[in-house]
Amino acid sequence: AVESAKGKYAHMLFNELFEDYSNALRPVEDTDKVLNVTLQITLSQIKDMDERNQILTAYLWIRQSWYDAYLKWDKDKYDGLDSIRIPSNLVWRPDIVLYNKADDDFSEPVNTNVVLRYDGKITWDAPAITKSSCVVDVSYFPFDSQQCNLTFGSWTYNGNQVDIINSLDSGDLSDFVEDVEWEIHGMPAVKNVITYGCCSEPYPDVTFTLILKRKSSFYIFNLLLPCILISFLAPLGFYLPADSGEKVSLGVTVLLALTVFQLMVAEIMPPSENVPLIGKYYIATMTMITASTALTIIIMNVHHCGSEAKPVPQWARVVILDYMSKIFFVYDVGENCTSPQREKEQEHKLEGEDVCPGGDKEVRSHLSSRNDDSDLKEKLNGNLNKSCGVHGEDGRENVNCCSCYKMLIKNIEYIANCVRDHKANRAKGIEWKKVAKVMDRFFMWIFFIMVFFMSVLIIGKAA
Repeated sequence: AVESAKGKYAHMLFNELFEDYSNALRPVEDTDKVLNVTLQITLSQIKDMDERNQILTAYLWIRQSWYDAYLKWDKDKYDGLDSIRIPSNLVWRPDIVLYNKADDDFSEPVNTNVVLRYDGKITWDAPAITKSSCVVDVSYFPFDSQQCNLTFGSWTYNGNQVDIINSLDSGDLSDFVEDVEWEIHGMPAVKNVITYGCCSEPYPDVTFTLILKRKSSFYIFNLLLPCILISFLAPLGFYLPADSGEKVSLGVTVLLALTVFQLMVAEIMPPSENVPLIGKYYIATMTMITASTALTIIIMNVHHCGSEAKPVPQWARVVILDYMSKIFFVYDVGENCTSPQREKEQEHKLEGEDVCPGGDKEVRSHLSSRNDDSDLKEKLNGNLNKSCGVHGEDGRENVNCCSCYKMLIKNIEYIANCVRDHKANRAKGIEWKKVAKVMDRFFMWIFFIMVFFMSVLIIGKAA
C-alpha cells in the first residue's frame, strides 16, 4: 500500500512538473544569472592507446549536476517523496562535450535517466567510450611516460551563461580496471577560462590530465633482449677462423635480423621526428655491425696476402707482432690448436729419427739447416779437389767423376735456393696471417666493449 501510494504521488508530481516545462532554455529565473554545472569524471578502463594515430580510447563515467529552477516541489505535499528518476531527454541538459574528441561518430550522449531532487538538483550519470587525441612522445619508448588531456566544456554557452566547476581536484580512479600495458600515476583536473578568437566572451573548460607509464616488460622480452643477444654475436665474427668462409655471412645475417626488428618498431611508432630509444639502439647496433663486416673484409684481404705481397712493415712488426700479440694472447698461426710444448716435442722427435742412412745422412743433415749451406758447399768442393787431383791410369774415370760432382753441386745449390725462397715466402705469408689474427682479436674486444656499453646505456635509461 505504501509503494502504491508513492507511485501515485510520483505520477501526480511528474504531471504537475512537466505540464508547462520546456527543456529548450536554460532553467534559470533570471537570464543574467550564471548556471553552475558540477563535473566529475571517473576513469573505468583504458581500452586502447594507438601511438601511431595518437588516439586514446577510454571508458569513462561522466557525472554532471546542476540546479533547475523550474523543477522544485514541496516533498511534504507528496508524502515525503524527495527524488524521482526520469529520462534525461525530458529535462534541460548542458551541452558539455569533449573538445579534443578524435572519433568519427558524432552520436548523441547515452540517454540514461537523471535523478531529480525536490530542491531542483539534477544529477546525470552517463557512461561514455571516448576517443581523444593525445600527443604521444616516443623518445624513450619502451620506457616512456605519456600525458593525455581530456578537455570538457560547453560548446555553445559561454562563461556568463554556464560555468563549469570541478567536483574533485582530480579524476576518480577508485573503479579503474588494471591495464596490462599502462600504469596510471594520476589524473589531475584543472579549470581553464579561454577567450577564443571568434567570440569575446570567456569559455570555461575542465582539463583532466591522464598520466600514464608504460609497462615495458613485454617490449624488453620481445624487442630489446633479442636485439642485445644478436648484437653480441657480431663481435664473435672476428673470432671465426678466416679459412672458414663464414665471417662475412655471419655479419650480414645479424644485420638482416636487426633490420626485421627495426621494421617491427617502425610499424607501431608514429612517423615523427623523434626517434624512439630502442630505434636509436637498433641504428647504433646496425652501424656497428656494418663497420665490423667492412673491417672483416679488410682483415680477410690481409690474411690472404701471399708470397707476392710486400713484407710486413717494421712498425707493424713491432707494434702488432711484438706487443699487441702478447696483449691479446695471440700465438703463431695454428698454435692455439696445438700447444707450444707439444710442438717442441714433435720437433725433437723428428730431429732424433734416423731418416738418412750411411753417408747420405751427413749431407741431408746439412741440407736441413739453413745456416749450413755454405759449409756443405765447401765440403763438396774439397772432396771434388781431392778426387780431381789423383793421376794414374784411372784419370779418365776421375775426369768423369769431377764433372758429376760439378753437376751435383749445381743441383744442390738450385734445390737449396728453391727451399730458401719457399721458406722466406711462407714466412712472409705466415706473418701477414698473424697480423690479421691480431687485428681480429683487437677489434673483437673493441666491439664487445661497445655493445656492452650500449646495452648498459639503454638499461640505464629505463631506470
